[in-house]
Amino acid sequence: MISAKGLWAVVKHSRWYSSDMTVFSCLVCFLYALGNSGNVVNGLVAFVGILLAHMATNLFDDYVDYKELIKDPRFEEFAPSVKCSYLCDGTSTMNDLLFVISAYCFVALVVGLFLFLKVGFPVIILALIGGIIVLSYPQFSKRGLSEVAVGIAFGPLLFEGMYFVMTKSFSLAVLVLGLAIVMPIIGVMYVHTILDYESDKLAGKKTLVQKLGSKGTAMNGFNVIYSLGFLFMAIFSVLTKNYLCLFSVATIFFVTALYNSLSAYNSVAYYSRNEEYLKVLVGAVKVSSLFSFFLASAIFVQTLLKSF
Repeated sequence: MISAKGLWAVVKHSRWYSSDMTVFSCLVCFLYALGNSGNVVNGLVAFVGILLAHMATNLFDDYVDYKELIKDPRFEEFAPSVKCSYLCDGTSTMNDLLFVISAYCFVALVVGLFLFLKVGFPVIILALIGGIIVLSYPQFSKRGLSEVAVGIAFGPLLFEGMYFVMTKSFSLAVLVLGLAIVMPIIGVMYVHTILDYESDKLAGKKTLVQKLGSKGTAMNGFNVIYSLGFLFMAIFSVLTKNYLCLFSVATIFFVTALYNSLSAYNSVAYYSRNEEYLKVLVGAVKVSSLFSFFLASAIFVQTLLKSF
């Protein structure tokens, strides 16, 4: 059965808080394309499609996880209290979940069709790759490759896709910009799996952090991910001669604070979420948003200067 209450619960649990990453990523690319005579309407329409595809991915992950986890008698012990809670407590059914996923995908499909008619065939290829990632995300996750899937979807695919629908062209600078922006986004996921180290190990989840073998080793990966973000940002600055982007280096103070708080959290073994858990995770999201904000501001200022 499908109910209005169940559908609304699914919509609310689409993890809209994670949309910050999509919004800021799209904003950075939108402003850069705008500075290169990009089409505003196409960019805004693309944003809607990208956002709904993101929410569909979140919910499809819930759908696959719930089907598997509910079979395990230990599920209540190791699953975070908010994981699929709207399904666990009976507020929503799997039919409600599938309906909302289908609705999100349908609107994203309509957006893709509109953009195809406006700018041509490459949109189909980009949408196809995006669709494959959405449907395959749970499989990426099972193999500890969630970061790879997100890296492709929120980096090169999102940036080159939005830039193309706005300018009808691709760009090396956009590719590098996408890689710069996506690193802190990957960082959010990576921090999340470090925080969930004990519970994921108990649940037998094969995350990248679990494959690395320890939280201590995983912290080295933390440094690599955020360092790559700064490196790609510097390359983009040189390619576009927009040295205002280098002010994004100021984010390093927040990255350092995040590293320290995560290290402190790691000193104790946790099997469920707590107040400190949320503080660290929110800190990772803020770092990602702040990094994108700096880059968006630099690109916006450069666009204004070019107009004079």
